Amino acid sequence: MTDDDLGPSTLAALQGLHTRLAATPRWGLELEGSYVPHRSIRDNSGPAAHPYIDRGTARLEVIHPDSGYWIIHRHVLREYGVTLVGPEPRMLIDEVTPAQLRAPAAGTFREWWMPMLDDPTRLQHWGYRCYAVLTMCRMLYTLSDGAIVSKRTAARWTQETLDVRWNGVIDAALAWSADRPPALTETLELIRYSGRYAA
Repeated sequence: MTDDDLGPSTLAALQGLHTRLAATPRWGLELEGSYVPHRSIRDNSGPAAHPYIDRGTARLEVIHPDSGYWIIHRHVLREYGVTLVGPEPRMLIDEVTPAQLRAPAAGTFREWWMPMLDDPTRLQHWGYRCYAVLTMCRMLYTLSDGAIVSKRTAARWTQETLDVRWNGVIDAALAWSADRPPALTETLELIRYSGRYAA
């Protein structure tokens, strides 16, 4: 969080920092995050454009965040954020209600995951199938309980609460192994099944 919008000189210095960090072994390209002015973070109205660094790159980009993702990110930051310096996130961010979380979860599913039923190119990679299965569990939990939990917690909840036929594909996703990944057909079936809850 920043005091205000970042000016050109500050942005240039920040870009230099990320360029140097990207050159460090192993973790240099594992950072992901935003530099958001504190005035934008209070409620769900959405922040102004702000600098963002994506995992796998060293380049800062100024983005205009989607309102649905913004609500989810605010909730996660408020409930699970770790303060290094300054006030606790709960002092800066209004509570996000269950209804406010359910709507973007369903919208994200329709916009991002439903198209994969017709074009499963991303799902050809075993790791992305693991990610997809666990994300379906997380979305199903959010739509049911109006809260966000870890992928592992959501996976166990799905196995204990919903149809047992998903237990095998969820176990494979939790193992996160190239030797025994979730099958593509089962992953697509779970996405299709999840769509009924997001409708």
